Amino acid sequence: MKISTKGRYALRLMLDLALCEPGKYVALKDVAQRQQISVKYLEQIISVLSRAGCVKSVRGSGGGYMLTKSPEEYTVGMILRLTEGSLAPVQCLEFEHNDCPRADSCVTLGVWEKLYDAIKNVVDNITLADLVNDSKR
Repeated sequence: MKISTKGRYALRLMLDLALCEPGKYVALKDVAQRQQISVKYLEQIISVLSRAGCVKSVRGSGGGYMLTKSPEEYTVGMILRLTEGSLAPVQCLEFEHNDCPRADSCVTLGVWEKLYDAIKNVVDNITLADLVNDSKR
């Protein structure tokens, strides 16, 4: 499994918003400048995050984007799943029910399940608040 630039940049974007003054809208061009990411690419990412209800926006002077919830309520896994889709290392684990015809006899399935559990354990237990705290150290 490899996290794309879209997933990595989405996490950086959300962290940037979390680091800003609560209740204040942040212009995407300011985020782009701080994160050294093109505004066009951030526009694509922010639309995904906005449709999912993770950020809200206001147009016009003084407008921009802000988080809809507190940083403690966002996990790295939540953000990555929005931009990357499934984080499963193999296709047969992408859905709750494994309908692979070899599932009952697949010796390697246990390896993929353990890897997937490890991935979920990491990304679902780190919040934006944790990253904010890490950035202040």
